[in-house]
Amino acid sequence: MSLPRPTAILFDWDNTLVDGWAAIAEGLAAAFTAFGLPVWTEEEVKARVRRSLRESFPEIFGPDWERARDIFYAGVRARHLEVLRPMPGAAALVAAAARLVPVAVVSNKQGPLLRAEAVHLGWAEHFRALVGAGDAAADKPDPAPMRMALGPCGVPADGRVWYVGDTALDMQAARRAGFAAVLLGDAAHDGGIAAAAPDAAFPDGHALAAWLIDDHD
Repeated sequence: MSLPRPTAILFDWDNTLVDGWAAIAEGLAAAFTAFGLPVWTEEEVKARVRRSLRESFPEIFGPDWERARDIFYAGVRARHLEVLRPMPGAAALVAAAARLVPVAVVSNKQGPLLRAEAVHLGWAEHFRALVGAGDAAADKPDPAPMRMALGPCGVPADGRVWYVGDTALDMQAARRAGFAAVLLGDAAHDGGIAAAAPDAAFPDGHALAAWLIDDHD
């Protein structure tokens, strides 16, 4: 696999390192119900939730999007730690990556929620930065949060930095920042691997952790 040996690894969060979809779906259902809109199925949530809330909610809810935002976040906060689960191999991946290079997270999940989840899982100590939606001037796929997360890693922003995610938007974000675009999973919820067009793809966290360990032996 023709990937540069990483100088740092930045990770997406939802559906890359953790499965937090149940809380997201509940928050969306509460907001949609309050506005008299059809509630998305779990499959629709996974297929449609890509951009940050401050980009997508004005399109869905119009001028009252901030009220919808507050309803959504109330629903998520009520359950997100209770239903949070690591993705397969994620704990091993985070630990292995952090032993080798600086690691950080860039997510379109709201920053305080992201950081609370990292602490809940006992992973926060591994990350040099945990950057969520609203923390930078713009959200992913804009390069601003990528640069913010890379700063504490202390390495140059170039193609030796990996960004690991599960969607085509993540691969777009990596390229806009000048990083290697690494897909975790098969992107079945987002058109498949070919549509995501990563520089490299790994089936799960176990596989990527094994590659990192083998490559550095």
